[in-house]
Amino acid sequence: MPLDPFFAERLRVHRKYMFDQALSSARARMTALWPFSRGTMLPAAAKPTGAAAKPAGAVAPEKSAPEKSAALGPRAKARARHRRAALAWDRTELSTVGSPGPEVRITEHQVDVPGHPSVRVRIYHPPVVGDAPVPAVLAFFGGAFRIGGIDYPTTDAAYRRRCVDAHVAIAAVDYALAPEHRYPVQIEQAAAALDWLIASAGGLGVDPSRIGVMGISAGGSLAAALTIVNRDRANHPLVVQVLEVPVVDLTGAHLDLGAMRALGIPRFLTVRELRSVARTYLARPQDAREPYASPLRAPSHAGLPPAVILTAEYDPLRGDGEAYGAALRAAGVDASVVRYMGVTHDTPIFTGVLPAARRWHDDVVAALRRLHA
Repeated sequence: MPLDPFFAERLRVHRKYMFDQALSSARARMTALWPFSRGTMLPAAAKPTGAAAKPAGAVAPEKSAPEKSAALGPRAKARARHRRAALAWDRTELSTVGSPGPEVRITEHQVDVPGHPSVRVRIYHPPVVGDAPVPAVLAFFGGAFRIGGIDYPTTDAAYRRRCVDAHVAIAAVDYALAPEHRYPVQIEQAAAALDWLIASAGGLGVDPSRIGVMGISAGGSLAAALTIVNRDRANHPLVVQVLEVPVVDLTGAHLDLGAMRALGIPRFLTVRELRSVARTYLARPQDAREPYASPLRAPSHAGLPPAVILTAEYDPLRGDGEAYGAALRAAGVDASVVRYMGVTHDTPIFTGVLPAARRWHDDVVAALRRLHA
């Protein structure tokens, strides 16, 4: 099916962005190799900074916020700028092409994660009559593991709408971002959040026997991995997993490059983008073969919860989602995969202007209503 006309200008901008990023990266590499460039040839990552620059036993004085900002390296500053820009863009997207979320009761919680940073979990509580506990779903946002968060306007609005329309509590996990925190930090935070949700269910007004997980893009990877971690460790009963445009194989073996060729985006740009995501999230390239990093590569998918997987026609990750659905079915898991035609990876954002996005929302809500069975 042809790309929906809504995406025409966005495609032009995105294609230019990808080419500009590739060109900028190539220029940076050439500059690093050029023998007459100014300053030291020592890469920023190799310069002695922070703890590595202090003698053993030395204690650095506490810095003020401006001093901390000034102490950031160029890469950290660039990441901070990129995240600020992404948040501003997301705010604009909600106001121009998204749908605001309804008012719901929200509670915030900090969950301890043994051996790793604690994680914030926000509960969106649906309107209820009486004291009967409600089903809940543990939710993971998208953003290539390096941007995004539960405070992003489109993410917050989507959780609010799904909470009310499906009448389930949404437990949104504000997992740590890479590269400041790399795999498996996010996996351990997800597992701790699930353990906490089950253990705290009574005080939260949640039914611990009706729990699901869901995630989009990178969050879909975490949600899928969590079901495997849970099966291998705690074995909490999970009713459903809802995976939206998930990345489930960080080796790139299941990328469907035909999706991007159809948009006039060359293979090397698509592969470059996935490699960039994997390098940011993983401490070592070989980690991409571990089942908790790439759930599709798990030696067994038996015993996992029923799955609803949503993919987009013009998204190279459609190959990941479809291969994962096939692997689950081969292992005897109740799993379905639906490909939305004529649309792209970020379709769920556009509920204010795109019929397919509204249908996407309705289908996610229908999947979450399984928790009421």
